[in-house]
Amino acid sequence: MSKGKKGGKKKQLDPFLKKEWYNIKAPSMFSVKQVGKTLVTRSAGTKIASDGLKGRIFEVSLADLNQDEDQAFRKMLLKCEDVQGTNVLTQFHGMDFTTDKIRSLVRKWFSLIECYADVKTTDGYRLRVFCIGFTKRRMDQTKRTCYAQSGQIRQIRKKMVEIISRETTTCDLKECVLKFIPEVIGKEIEKVCAGIYPLQNVYIRKVKILGAPKFDVTKLMEVHGDYTSEEVGAKVERPAEEKKEEPEA
Repeated sequence: MSKGKKGGKKKQLDPFLKKEWYNIKAPSMFSVKQVGKTLVTRSAGTKIASDGLKGRIFEVSLADLNQDEDQAFRKMLLKCEDVQGTNVLTQFHGMDFTTDKIRSLVRKWFSLIECYADVKTTDGYRLRVFCIGFTKRRMDQTKRTCYAQSGQIRQIRKKMVEIISRETTTCDLKECVLKFIPEVIGKEIEKVCAGIYPLQNVYIRKVKILGAPKFDVTKLMEVHGDYTSEEVGAKVERPAEEKKEEPEA
């Protein structure tokens, strides 16, 4: 008689039975607070579910966060900072452009000018801000190309770094994000650099967070505002007939 294998085959359990869903909450700087849901293995023994969630980074399109399809080319990174009940409270962790948007901007016959600046916000976040811009044809130009000279490019880069530093070091992270979204800094760079060489399509194409201050729950709650007020059903009035039927106390 042949012996069976020792231990036998272990029954395969569905891993999703051990998981729980959590709601991802975006900071109050965006118009949509409920971003989506995320999965995590339930707390068991010494392994706590919230520890598995903290530090997670979610990539969300700005079109979904602000319900505006024109902003679909921006990707926002949101990092899980804290878990309260079934809510995952996130904080801004970076910004990027979609690849197709950058590809659509780069064209022949124009100079591409890029720079980056390391800045520190008033609330202690260290950011690396990347900027991109392109030269523009003058109104009366007949020449096919419009390449800037290397000296002009150096001047433009210097101005870019100056403006980025000035705009970001005087405000906190929330105000910075609100400047990045409507491209306030890009328009300012276009205006200032017009005297050196006319520019177009100037964008803050990427933001990285190099360092963050020590985690503070009160500051995080300020960023989120009153997220609990959502998803509460509206009060429904009972019909007059039902009220009459209720027994008197």
